Amino acid sequence: MGERIGIEVSLAIAEAAKMANVDVIAAYPITPQTHIVEHLAELVASGEMDAEYILAESEHSAMSACLGSSAVGARTFTATAGQGLELMHEVLYVASAMRLPVVMAVANRALSSPLNVWGDQSDLMAVRDTGWIQIICENGQEAFDHTLCAFRIAEDQRVLLPVMIHTDGFYLTHVVEPIEFPKQDEVDRFLPPYQYPLPLDPDKPVTMGAFAPPILYSEAKKAQEVNIRASKKIILDHWAEFGKAFGRHYHPIEQYRTEGSKTLLMTLGSFGETAMTAVDKMRNEGKDVGLLKLRLWRPFPFEELRQAVGNAEVLIVVDRALSFGGPGGPAYSEVRSALYSKKKRPRIVGFIGGLGGRDITVAEFEGMVKRGVEMVKAGSEQEFEMFGVRE
Repeated sequence: MGERIGIEVSLAIAEAAKMANVDVIAAYPITPQTHIVEHLAELVASGEMDAEYILAESEHSAMSACLGSSAVGARTFTATAGQGLELMHEVLYVASAMRLPVVMAVANRALSSPLNVWGDQSDLMAVRDTGWIQIICENGQEAFDHTLCAFRIAEDQRVLLPVMIHTDGFYLTHVVEPIEFPKQDEVDRFLPPYQYPLPLDPDKPVTMGAFAPPILYSEAKKAQEVNIRASKKIILDHWAEFGKAFGRHYHPIEQYRTEGSKTLLMTLGSFGETAMTAVDKMRNEGKDVGLLKLRLWRPFPFEELRQAVGNAEVLIVVDRALSFGGPGGPAYSEVRSALYSKKKRPRIVGFIGGLGGRDITVAEFEGMVKRGVEMVKAGSEQEFEMFGVRE
């Protein structure tokens, strides 16, 4: 059992990177991520952490530096948020395609315009197709744990893919929580030294990121897709090993009071804990309501989702991002697609709320359940509803 410490979640993520013996941090500050890289800078400057710290002139440059450091075999970490993640966007594709196991903490933030520094999941959804493994955290302990797990997953030579750890901006990043810290020797046993199989070396030149004409490009993308799908089993194996080592177990779809539930809520991120309170209240009132929490966003957990839904009649997916002109929320769209081939599938209703840092209260989760069930009973063909918008 490790030591339990009250600490801001951003600082805990930085401490996890320290315990992972990161070699290089390349970053640029942006709200609400700044405290992560600021604390890492302090640790490096004080000599508490033996790493190279690169303060880049932008997030685009920070991710570009991460490519170089990871390619020479250095364990590499960065962090960003919102607009910064978007400035990195084109380089994200390079990291995944070149099989570089960079680990990045993302403090999820609303995207402009209007300018907003508070948390929603617009940035998370904007980078869903960049080829990175993506894990969504619900609380500070998970953010700490998954930062450690991310290095083991990314650097596994059967995977060699970059990993994003998503934490809700402000709702998690700036909150002090009790977090259990393992001992350094326990982390060292769990996380072996990084051994990149094809490091850049002047004495052994290799080609990376070469030009690919149409006759080769499709095959390269197919190989990339096969690899990220195959990574799911390895992710589950490493989560199981983490559970054995530290006593905390993680799954692609977390279930809460789903037994016998005719109606299920689904959330992503920190709002899951508020939804749990709402589910408890509704259960105590005799309502058959349960909760699913989506942890593994990429690769998408198709099998686990279908199994977790079971025989539920209504599934209410709550998004904190909007797919403009589309079917509503990105998670709603993907969940509905994933369940399309299920012979007995629930009626799926999408709600969008919590944009730009707005709260979703216990009462509002109850309201979504009530409204969702009403829509199903009425046979509504409405694709989605933005919940809590003022008239």
